[in-house]
Amino acid sequence: MKIAMVGSGYVGLVSGACFADFGHDVVCVDKDAGKIERLQAGVMPIYEPGLAELVAGNVKAGRLSFSTDLASAIDGAQAVFIAVGTPSRRGDGHADLSFVYAVAEEVAANLEGPAVIVTKSTVPVGTGDEVERIIREAGTGTKFAVVSNPEFLREGAAIEDFKRPDRIVVGAEDDWARDVMREVYRPLFLNRAPIVFTSRRSSELIKYAANAFLATKITFINEIADLCEKVGGDVQDVARGIGLDNRIGPKFLHAGPGYGGSCFPKDTLALLKTAEDYDSPLRLVEAVVKVNDSRKRAMGRKVIEALGGQDEARGRKVALLGLTFKPNTDDMRDAPSIAIAQALADVGAKVVAYDPEGMEQAAPLMPEVEMVTGAYKAIEGADAVVLVTEWDAFRALDLSKVRDLAKAPVLVDLRNVYEPEDARAAGLVYTSIGRG
Repeated sequence: MKIAMVGSGYVGLVSGACFADFGHDVVCVDKDAGKIERLQAGVMPIYEPGLAELVAGNVKAGRLSFSTDLASAIDGAQAVFIAVGTPSRRGDGHADLSFVYAVAEEVAANLEGPAVIVTKSTVPVGTGDEVERIIREAGTGTKFAVVSNPEFLREGAAIEDFKRPDRIVVGAEDDWARDVMREVYRPLFLNRAPIVFTSRRSSELIKYAANAFLATKITFINEIADLCEKVGGDVQDVARGIGLDNRIGPKFLHAGPGYGGSCFPKDTLALLKTAEDYDSPLRLVEAVVKVNDSRKRAMGRKVIEALGGQDEARGRKVALLGLTFKPNTDDMRDAPSIAIAQALADVGAKVVAYDPEGMEQAAPLMPEVEMVTGAYKAIEGADAVVLVTEWDAFRALDLSKVRDLAKAPVLVDLRNVYEPEDARAAGLVYTSIGRG
């Protein structure tokens, strides 16, 4: 089957490469000529483990190609995926759908054969209706259907998630479109991946509801962590105790500095805007967004307290280990490190940082932070060491070496990577999350 993937960002590139690996003929399209040239040269626009190798293998096999020419890409394609960005719109938090609608208009102007138009981008309820209207009113004169097929890819594990998904959600309104989508995903049937067919509007809502629920779990355990610190409990024991209940489950119950990234912040805001537009407020999600925003700033204050307060923090050197919102990505969108670094800079602290992949993306967002070439380089002469992102490279630091290199033996572990007794045995003054 020929597939056109319009948009060669995170979702489009990973999805296109995986579809090609299944044996489909895939053309990834992007208006950014520079990006397409780099992709044709084997240079990835994002860091995702295994992606460069997957792309190279399928380009070599002739199943994957890159182009700026949408008309040729959709010529003969049975499925045309829209996988462009839907960032939060300035001012009201609603998803900016201008890129989606622009693609729909261009597809409508160039569609010559029957095709299923698949919205892969995360879009509010009713977007598929508008895409269908745009194409129909263009009078293409050819058979088409508009389908919703949300993605559920975790950054850092996207290829595995695509090839071994928990579920595939398809929102379609007619049997022909469902049949085409079954053929698209047929290679996954060997893995017995459940394919959930719904209405288009239900499919659009599933993506937002899933992300809002996961954001709620994270925010819930973070608030429980704060309570643990007050009452002398251990949030890791609490999380394990409740996570063993199969109605709750253990995932997304890891206390930390708050959620960030490309999905949860913008998707919760977009869901709230949809709820507001339909006069059906989501008070729980409203609270989640508010609590998460305040938590990131609170983590900055936690570090300042570990330094002895605002007056003591002035002029002191703080080493941040990890900047990206999670490991195995270079994504800095809404990363907690941004608020933490700003809070430290505001009280006059000197901030240095190291991240295995994210420093190029972080530098323009953190002009006040000095980027260095390694974890121990950052730690040298530091008055406090702060573990912000739980990269594997930070999971087995030599704690005695940390103590010897640092000017003051203060370790603030915002991911609970280390055991308190181990850190204290190494001579460190140790602070963690939710372990009173």
